[in-house]
Amino acid sequence: METRLPLYKKLLVMYRIEPGCLGPQGTDYVEEFCVFAKQKLKDRHSHCLRWTIKPRYDKSLPELEFQLKNAVVSRENATKYMDSFDIDIDAFEEELEEGLADLIDVFFER
Repeated sequence: METRLPLYKKLLVMYRIEPGCLGPQGTDYVEEFCVFAKQKLKDRHSHCLRWTIKPRYDKSLPELEFQLKNAVVSRENATKYMDSFDIDIDAFEEELEEGLADLIDVFFER
C-alpha cells in the first residue's frame, strides 16, 4: 500500500481549462466542467498529488502549473518530485491531456 502524504507535502497540479475547449459556448460551461473534472481526477495519484482545475480566463497564465506549499515549482523540480513516486512526468501530462479530452465528452453526454 502506498503511503499517503499530508496535504502540505503533496504536489499541487493546477490545470487551467480554456473555455474554447468546451466549444463555442464554452464560457457557459467551463466553471461547471472544472468542478466535474476535479471530482473525476482527484483520486489519480492521490497519495502524492492534489488537484485544482480552473478556467483559464487569463491567457498569460500557464495551462499547467505545479505548486508545493503555495509556491510555484519548476517543471524540473516537479519532475524530480514525481520521479520519487515512480511517475513519469511526460506520460503523466499526456495521460492528463487525453483524460481531460475524454472528460469533456463525458461531461456533455450526461
